[in-house]
Amino acid sequence: MNVWRDDRVHPSLLLHSCCAPCSSYCITYLADVFDITLYFYNPNITEKSEYDHRLTELVRLVREMPLARKIYVEPGPWEPDRFFEMAKGLEDAPERGERCVRCYGMRLEDTARVAKDMGVDFFATTLTLSPLKNSKVINAAGEIIAEKIKKGTKGLEISSKDISEKLTSGKWNVADLKNPGNYEKGAAAYLDTDFKKNGGYQRSIELSHEYGLYRQNYCGCLYSKNRPSA
Repeated sequence: MNVWRDDRVHPSLLLHSCCAPCSSYCITYLADVFDITLYFYNPNITEKSEYDHRLTELVRLVREMPLARKIYVEPGPWEPDRFFEMAKGLEDAPERGERCVRCYGMRLEDTARVAKDMGVDFFATTLTLSPLKNSKVINAAGEIIAEKIKKGTKGLEISSKDISEKLTSGKWNVADLKNPGNYEKGAAAYLDTDFKKNGGYQRSIELSHEYGLYRQNYCGCLYSKNRPSA
């Protein structure tokens, strides 16, 4: 991404946002490179009051934080019923297990569809900031969904088996950062990230304190409320 900074190339990015604290570091890192729209789509958040509070904090953060480029917030629909339908039979799955993998996929699927409709160059997610989430799994999910969207495949649901096959295949369609012009405009390609690297997570904590952000201690779903995972 440093090459893009030097060449002042500004691809468009739809960045899925799980919450304001996780978004804080991600947007400071990306804002001078990409034209960013934050997409708040989290059907795993069971309680409407919790959903609204997190969205309000995200909007406030973007309004108050001085950034290199203007960032927009696009609220997605609140769809807890969709999450519960996906989680049937997986209610007792462990954190970061099959239920969580499918939840990542569900949120990335919707982000990818919106990115394609918007005609943006890339989509990504702030989920890779959390030290309690496996970035390789999340990135594999994003890659699989981007490939299916490009092929026009119906039914984008993914499972741990799909992730395992992707991780062992060694086939990744990532942007060539040595050539800033080497990306397809409007393709809605997945941008692999690991925002927790290089102190990213710690910086998000510092920014949360600086802006007085609400820091939740669970991802949003009832199953994790007593088993913190965010």
